[in-house]
Amino acid sequence: MTSIIKASTALKAAATSKRSALLIAILTTTLLIGSCKNIPPVTSGVGSDQIAPGQKFSKHLQVHNSELGNKLHISDIRSRTSNDLLEINLSLTSTYKKTLKLQYQFAWFDKDGFVIEAGKSPWQPLDLHGMQTATVPSLAPTSHVVSFSLYVREVAEKSFKF
Repeated sequence: MTSIIKASTALKAAATSKRSALLIAILTTTLLIGSCKNIPPVTSGVGSDQIAPGQKFSKHLQVHNSELGNKLHISDIRSRTSNDLLEINLSLTSTYKKTLKLQYQFAWFDKDGFVIEAGKSPWQPLDLHGMQTATVPSLAPTSHVVSFSLYVREVAEKSFKF
């Protein structure tokens, strides 16, 4: 009878040991998988200074082709006033590995958000090579300008003949 109790106790100890090992393995795996996630910081509702690359100046970039829009962002904007005119140096960055054949055009706005001299600025050509950043300069047409948008479109590589 004593040997049966000893055997039963040994089996219970072995089962407990296996459960403990399994529990440790599950916890370790969970911790390893969980630590690989990139979780954004939790804030107290007052905001966070962490901005995704390209989002800081996104309000100035207008691209009506979402596929192209995902390949471009404004990485920097420098501005100054020269003879009462707003002068802009904008850094446009490609996140695409191949060359992008583009055209750009500035739209200028007054303090009330109205477009100034709409359509008078011509489309300018711009080739952005893989992962390149290019400086795009421009000068406002009047002293009433307070803000701007940069419109970008892709140039068709093949011309169609009819």
